[in-house]
Amino acid sequence: MEMITSNAISKLVQVAGVDSSFSPIVQVVSLKQVGNSNDRYRAVLSDGVHFVQGMLSKQLTSMVHAGELRDNSIVQLQECLKNEVSGRLVIILLNLRVLDNPGQRIGAPVDIEPSLKSGQIPSAPPMQAQPVAQPLYNSTNSAPVANNYAKRESKPAIGSPSRGNPYGAATSPRGDNPYGSSTSQRYQPPIERSMNVDGTTITPIAGLNIYNSRWTIKARLTTKSDVRTWSNAKGEGSLFSIELLDNSGVDIRGTFFKEGVDKFYNMLIPGKVYRISGGRLKVANMQYNTCKSSFEITFDQNTEIHLDDDDGAIAAAHYDFVKIGDLEHVEPNKSVDVLAIVKSVGDVSHIVSKKTGQEMGKCDLILVDDSGTEITLTVWREKAETAPRDFANHPVVAFRRARVSEYGGRSLSAGASTDINPQIPEAQQLMRWWQTVGSTGAATRSLSARSGGGGQIASLAERKNIEAIREENLGHINVDKGDYIAFKGTITFFKKDREGGAWYPACANAGEPCKNRFKVTPTTDGQWQCDKCHNTYGNCVRRWIFSGVVEDSTSSTWVSFFNEQAETLLGVTADEAFLHSHPEGSFDQNAYDSLYAPALFSDWVFRCRVKNELVNEENRVKTSVVGMWPVDYLRESKDLLAAIANF
Repeated sequence: MEMITSNAISKLVQVAGVDSSFSPIVQVVSLKQVGNSNDRYRAVLSDGVHFVQGMLSKQLTSMVHAGELRDNSIVQLQECLKNEVSGRLVIILLNLRVLDNPGQRIGAPVDIEPSLKSGQIPSAPPMQAQPVAQPLYNSTNSAPVANNYAKRESKPAIGSPSRGNPYGAATSPRGDNPYGSSTSQRYQPPIERSMNVDGTTITPIAGLNIYNSRWTIKARLTTKSDVRTWSNAKGEGSLFSIELLDNSGVDIRGTFFKEGVDKFYNMLIPGKVYRISGGRLKVANMQYNTCKSSFEITFDQNTEIHLDDDDGAIAAAHYDFVKIGDLEHVEPNKSVDVLAIVKSVGDVSHIVSKKTGQEMGKCDLILVDDSGTEITLTVWREKAETAPRDFANHPVVAFRRARVSEYGGRSLSAGASTDINPQIPEAQQLMRWWQTVGSTGAATRSLSARSGGGGQIASLAERKNIEAIREENLGHINVDKGDYIAFKGTITFFKKDREGGAWYPACANAGEPCKNRFKVTPTTDGQWQCDKCHNTYGNCVRRWIFSGVVEDSTSSTWVSFFNEQAETLLGVTADEAFLHSHPEGSFDQNAYDSLYAPALFSDWVFRCRVKNELVNEENRVKTSVVGMWPVDYLRESKDLLAAIANF
């Protein structure tokens, strides 16, 4: 019996993307996820004699997630392309129909790649019925069942007008379809082009491929990056990238270089609809590209862009929101859409990019949503510089394709697109939650450990006991910069009896040179004078500073807590603590003490700097907390078990 198309792989490697009438039936003998991406899968295609490597396009991954397409599925290929990746032929699968899932490999196929490299494409004989296949369709081992793969009279398969469909084309859940489910639920129709109002033929983004050089798309510009420059031995230049979304809900990434930057950057406005033609299509690099299309566009001198009418048919953006509370289950390096309230905005700092060698801005936002969970998200470059203004007053923000990281527990890095106070029902619902629950001080948990520059949580292997500070004479080894130590300990005491509270008033200037750090003094007229920038302000920014005792099983030590670590420990800013401890305008000791009570006798992993300092003409070893993380008992247990096993 003819179970799959004979000689399918040999012909497929020759005509894929060329002969659209060729719709072979093959077996997917293996499906494997590509790296950490949940959207990309490799597929090995077999006709029982030969196999070839394949790659699923993004629009087919939902079939894998639903369990419909899996190892050993029998499928009919309806649209595919061939491409070369690292010197190997790969079949890009754009559209297919799942026919059955027998659960067992048919035949003993061999790789067709060696034959391709030798220039001799094999011609396989027609397949015969495989003896192992019968139990798959007659599992009771009783009388033989009808041959589900035999050809029968039916309408031709859609997209294959010259071939009979050996499976039939069922129009009801049962009956002619031997697999008991309507094929209309599985079949994805061929790409259909449309006509624009000006007579231009419009190709949907889902219909773009590397073999089609003449196309025009109509799409909304959803994202436009900043212009980036580079300089290397080959020369220098500039680039920027965009993301385009059409009315099918599929988006694609495009990049402009050099002259294209000068010509199009100021012309393109996010949110507008454009008619675009011309550019080189290539298979998307999924490590950096998170759009739904399997391809991306490099725009060139042939590119034409025209502003088009916005009839409302194309959405402003398409989101697949993930709750913050669910992000701890998302794999690192995956991109997600997040809708959240900006609870607080950190200081803007500057780092030097390892890739470009250029300085860029960096700002951490604390996000929270109605799952009662917080996470740190970092914005970069120009967005970081304007973050204190853009994200003030706790807006609802839709972050599109933020990248998940394991840095400090779980954290996010902002993608190119952010929409502040988006006009969508989900945003209105979240704002109502914030106004009635979130802003009232309701308890939340954090997926991120705000380490205050301490980096990732100190591993079990790098930690020491507190007694090591004395035994190893820390603070006296690296005299200029101090010595560093990591340990796990319990906070047993706070020294917080500074008059007015354990904070100091700092300059209200968030920019250079003060950055809310330098101390200010009150003036006689109720203002605040800064000695650093020599300006006077009507208010100040309070910053935490206090000390405490931390103990473990070997010893104890005094440690100093500064602003970022104190916020991590107590969960409130110093300004919020000031208001809490002055409910009637005067200091309330009980309210003040209540801020520290939850943190007393809590366990943390600390990273500290130990330095010998001169205090009141006396040398003292001072230990300051530079990073701290709450103890993750599950992780601690796993690390301890691993350490015991390796002992």
